[in-house]
Amino acid sequence: MMLKVIQKSGQWLYLRVERVFNHAFGEENNPLYHLGAITYFLFWIVLGTGLYLYVFFKTGVAEAHDSVERLTAQWYLGGVIRSLHRYASDGMVLSMLLHLGRHFMFDHYRSFRWFSWVSGVVALWLVYVSGINGYMLPWDRLAQFVTVGTAEWLDWLPPFNGTLIRNFVFEGAVNDRLFSLLSFLHIGLPLGLLALLWIHTQRVPQAKTTPPWPIMAWLACALVLLSLVKPALSEMPADLAAVPAAVALDWYYLPIFPLMYTWSVRAVWLLVGGATLLLVLLPWLPPRLRRAKEAFRLMVRPDNRIVPVRESETLLESCLRDGIVFPFDCRNGGCGVCKCTIVHGSVDHGIHQPEALTAAEKAAGKALACCATPTSDLELEYVPVQPASGIAVERHRARVVAMEPLADDVIRLRLELTTGKQLRYRAGQYMNILLPDGERRSFSFATAPHEAGDIELQIRRIPGGKFTTHVFTRMKLGETIEFEGPLGSFFLREDSDKPMIFVAGATGFAPVKSMLEYAFHVGVKRQMVLYWGVRSKKDLYLPDLPAKWAAQHGNFRFVPVLSEPRPEDHWAGRTGLVHEAILQDYPDLSAHQIYACGSVGMVEAAHPAFAAHGLSQDDCFSDAFKLAPHATRRTKDAELVLLGGRSR
Repeated sequence: MMLKVIQKSGQWLYLRVERVFNHAFGEENNPLYHLGAITYFLFWIVLGTGLYLYVFFKTGVAEAHDSVERLTAQWYLGGVIRSLHRYASDGMVLSMLLHLGRHFMFDHYRSFRWFSWVSGVVALWLVYVSGINGYMLPWDRLAQFVTVGTAEWLDWLPPFNGTLIRNFVFEGAVNDRLFSLLSFLHIGLPLGLLALLWIHTQRVPQAKTTPPWPIMAWLACALVLLSLVKPALSEMPADLAAVPAAVALDWYYLPIFPLMYTWSVRAVWLLVGGATLLLVLLPWLPPRLRRAKEAFRLMVRPDNRIVPVRESETLLESCLRDGIVFPFDCRNGGCGVCKCTIVHGSVDHGIHQPEALTAAEKAAGKALACCATPTSDLELEYVPVQPASGIAVERHRARVVAMEPLADDVIRLRLELTTGKQLRYRAGQYMNILLPDGERRSFSFATAPHEAGDIELQIRRIPGGKFTTHVFTRMKLGETIEFEGPLGSFFLREDSDKPMIFVAGATGFAPVKSMLEYAFHVGVKRQMVLYWGVRSKKDLYLPDLPAKWAAQHGNFRFVPVLSEPRPEDHWAGRTGLVHEAILQDYPDLSAHQIYACGSVGMVEAAHPAFAAHGLSQDDCFSDAFKLAPHATRRTKDAELVLLGGRSR
């Protein structure tokens, strides 16, 4: 209960301050939305100024203080560089503490975030240790105070047992080797910190390590101005024969040192060690998050991708982790850049600025992807800033010029743009047909993009489907339809030499047909094999076409797989689930690429099975047009069901 009160109070404070900063700087330049990136920026300032200072620093007892004084007195840069080094270091502590505090207050440190939290705590300690080490180098009264205090503090530990303080009993006990060691540590610790920050950042998909340029400009100007107004200066040279009566402490780095003279060393260790242990263990301490009985999934449009969601993961985190180029900026519910539409399903909207998402927008189905977490399976739609294919999504009008039945429940529809132009798209992409009531229906291009003329769609009849029923019962030649496209990130990748395995379920053959015909046209020499999985032989509505490809191209094979062959099929070929047939033929998929298109059930069953057999996530491309609830997926016609009801 106390934790919740603290977090609620912290959330209230952060949101109020962030709102003030939004009005002052604008959402895109609010420094509180870029604390991690600001830490990186300050680190580079510290590193750059530190290298400059090291050039002039002399690592010796007699030379250390004088070399720093000469550097500070330089009429060019020296004093400013030293002050920049000091104040940028202080800024790092402040930005890291604010960053850590925000994640704590908003409960973003549990579950899969534990590694980022723990590595962040360790990084903060490395910054502290490096800063304390830096204050020892000028060898002035403050350096003496910090060095002696650190020796006394460490001497409490059994490995040292009072040996360190003996080096500071009298003036001659300190030698040049100490300063060589301190200098080495002051170089090595930041390098270790940089490595840890890199690891810490890699755990966050598309983490930004550079703040917007206005923030960098303001910070740089503020630091330079502060350096000129209040330069960092040394105190009198260190004198081990006397105890410093008063020193000017840097309270960002040295707050524990006064405690050593008011508390016992043991008490200070208990405070620091206990606080550190508490921070490290915090992700596993109660109250724990309740783990969902089932993992939720997102159907993300227009990419047409199914994305699994981890416990407490936001929509944005799920999409970015899966490689979707989802628009975002602040990640904190303040700017509204990641606003999307929840087509089906429900979400917990999370904590955000009310200006970024109004009550009216929530009622209209809008959500902020950076804050919202799913409470059911979801279908969401967003507006891409940059299409993955590099081809802009546009609205088109087309005329039906041909209709040809391919099976009892599959029809080939040919469209022609009313403008007479040829549509640009990538092999494997799809279009959204726009219905009069504003609803959309997705169909893949079955035509290879290099082919001039009509656009081919292969449409399967869905019982009760609004659009497919119209196609099979009322559509006439010459009828016009509107659509938007091209859409989707499921298209042929040409930047690899790995063999390709194509997996098609039912009318998932359409985009595979487009990709294969394009590959044959451009002369792809990689080995390619198509596994087409259907229920019975009659569902192989174009069996002669892939057989013809196999006869014409030596680098292509065709493997049809029936899951429920009928007696009249007299089937002697492969049977069972199509992805299991692939695993029988390819037990090691680490050197292959897979393109899978079909029902959600097929794609969801195939992905983890392929990954378990060595397939890299970067080599698995999929497309699925329907996302069904878990309970519905268990039914025989689960592939026909969409969140919120039947589709098409």
